[in-house]
Amino acid sequence: MSETAERSPEVAGPAPGGPRAGNGIGDLARRAGQVFLRQREASVLVIAVVMFLYFAVSTTGFTKHSSIVLIGQYMAPYTIMGIGLVLLMIAGEIDISCGFVWTLAPFSVHFFYDSGLPVPLAIVISILLLSLVGLLNGVVTTVFGVPSLITTLATGYILYGLTLVWSAAQQIPMPPGEIGTGRWFGAGDWSEFIWATIFVAIFHIFLTRTRWGLYTVSVGGNLLGARESGIKVNRIKIGNFMLTSALAAVAGIQESFRIGTIDPSAGQLTVVLVSLAGVVIGGTAMTGGSGTMIGLWLGLLALGILNDGFNLRGIASDKLQIILGAAILLAMIANTYINRLRSAGRLQHKA
Repeated sequence: MSETAERSPEVAGPAPGGPRAGNGIGDLARRAGQVFLRQREASVLVIAVVMFLYFAVSTTGFTKHSSIVLIGQYMAPYTIMGIGLVLLMIAGEIDISCGFVWTLAPFSVHFFYDSGLPVPLAIVISILLLSLVGLLNGVVTTVFGVPSLITTLATGYILYGLTLVWSAAQQIPMPPGEIGTGRWFGAGDWSEFIWATIFVAIFHIFLTRTRWGLYTVSVGGNLLGARESGIKVNRIKIGNFMLTSALAAVAGIQESFRIGTIDPSAGQLTVVLVSLAGVVIGGTAMTGGSGTMIGLWLGLLALGILNDGFNLRGIASDKLQIILGAAILLAMIANTYINRLRSAGRLQHKA
């Protein structure tokens, strides 16, 4: 472009790629919409907002403080465990034993407390100890080549058996927390939700701004390319298995503090399925290579809104499962459609 054109845009017209004449509010809104829809979390955010507005208008008591607290308490433990599942699924693996780690973790805390340790130290030791379940899962999967679904199914049964033997299949009270440990680690109205949100923020940065996160995406997106580029694939997968087990232990311990009881029938596959629902609704690919922590948080927020809203409307639990299943399908259809638009370039910015 000539110097004259640069100095006299009113004569020579705007530079290529610059603003076009006639751009108005409508064009600005269209471009803003395209930027929004390019975000992986866009569809689930819309779903969550629409659900909230629907129940706020149509359901008595939905916007009360107690109802909002219930939504936070519903989504928080599943979110914490789901963080590990997001990392694993991005890396191309799965873990269904984490629900049984959830079950076993509070019994471990009780054991160390009975052995004379203070509750905070019992919590830390239990989380570290149960992260070794992830180490076992990772080694069997990566070194011996056993599919992670089979590996974690087997370890899940082993953990469940250990829980039943350890507890004699009986409920026991959660130990009291010194210096308010129980309250800030699950028993308080908002403590679980705050922990879950902090973890999501930390692991969002971990996934998007660290070498480990980059390697996790690379391993799931192109395993051969990751190996050839020198990434220690086995180390990445084993580390993510260990994080999944540790986070599942945190979720199980917090839930037991909230309820005040350690129950051998808690956790198990049910909590895994709910967490997985939040993971896939939030936009993490089942085939590996991509995922989002913020989407996980939003996905479980949507499920929490749906669960609380229909409970307030008196929907029976059996019917609620049908509705939840349908919601998962609709959310996945929306995600798939938007992803197709992204792939086709229809959501790309056009000058």
